[in-house]
Amino acid sequence: MSEVIERCHLEALRLLHRNLTPDGILAATRTKKAESRRYDCIFGRDAAICTLAMVLSGDAKLVQGAKDSLLMLARHQAENGQIPKYVDIKRHEPDFWYVGCIDATLWWLVALNFIARHAPDTALEKKLKPHVRRAVTWLQCQEHPRLHLLQQNEASDWADIMPRSGFVLYTNALWYYVKQQYGLARAKQTRYHFNHLFHPFSRDVPGYRRLQLLTHYARSRAKHRDLYLSFVNFSFWGEEGDVFGNLLAILFGLADKKQARRILRALDKAAIAARHPVRVTCIPIRRTDSLWRAYMARHRQNFEHRYHNGGIWPFVGGFWVILLAQMGKSRRATDQLARLAAVNQMNDWQFNEWFHGKTGKPSGMAGQSWNAATFLLAQHAMNRKIF
Repeated sequence: MSEVIERCHLEALRLLHRNLTPDGILAATRTKKAESRRYDCIFGRDAAICTLAMVLSGDAKLVQGAKDSLLMLARHQAENGQIPKYVDIKRHEPDFWYVGCIDATLWWLVALNFIARHAPDTALEKKLKPHVRRAVTWLQCQEHPRLHLLQQNEASDWADIMPRSGFVLYTNALWYYVKQQYGLARAKQTRYHFNHLFHPFSRDVPGYRRLQLLTHYARSRAKHRDLYLSFVNFSFWGEEGDVFGNLLAILFGLADKKQARRILRALDKAAIAARHPVRVTCIPIRRTDSLWRAYMARHRQNFEHRYHNGGIWPFVGGFWVILLAQMGKSRRATDQLARLAAVNQMNDWQFNEWFHGKTGKPSGMAGQSWNAATFLLAQHAMNRKIF
């Protein structure tokens, strides 16, 4: 077990170095296929997540690469403060996605704060201070003024061909963490409304009547009540089980100990790590479901048990291991870390993007930077608290 972990450690570092450019860390290794799908770009969320591991690596080149990534994204920040989904470094062109990309800005702020805590750089902080102010202002403009939760379009975060919209679990877990790290106002209210809205089943009826109506439909009709809802909109919601969103809710302190244990039991019952760590949706959305969207069939990619709709993503597997370690389940965390190493090892250390949720077949782009990064981050979590 320790051999595959140690080998994956070395291969992960090699991959990060291979994907490093003077402008920052690429989402994936440069190939013709990667170029055709723009994976040879600096992605906001990918680079920010990679930054966490690169900063803790102690490798001077990787630490500098993390800073270069955040600087590149800041140089292409929109006038309104939004951080790009990605920057095409060949064309010097930012992309902001079709209906917006809200989590790139959130992860960029998380990464910058992480550098400030683990590899302080006064010059970097001073240079990026106005960018931070604009990024925070842009996010505050997406916040509901009474609920203090972010609102968004569907398909506008990392799961960018999923129909989550309105108030989204994953996004608001990040928003609460950003508020905590930057000392932003009304973090307590964000946590309070987060728990009322995304898990309305075991709580008192909220006093604010708009929130009462938002929770009414799910409270009376939802069937799956152990996990946080993946999103809540005016009269519809997601109970497919957003694994990443639920993991972050625990890691960032939105769930108390009782809730965390309940969520872990539900994830185990759904067998999210049965094939590989981990499947990102507990119950895939079917084509006959009211939540199905035509764009989910794009590239024949998001059918059941594929891609975001029940596919297995090793980078999320890294957060799964971090959670197990943080909850004191060290033996299980070590086992899952070894299994995560084994999935990255497939096809001679190809670090594939995602795997079929049922068959475990490798799919997507090879050489994924954030697979390498979250593996290394999970390794660090065995001995230290990450979040």
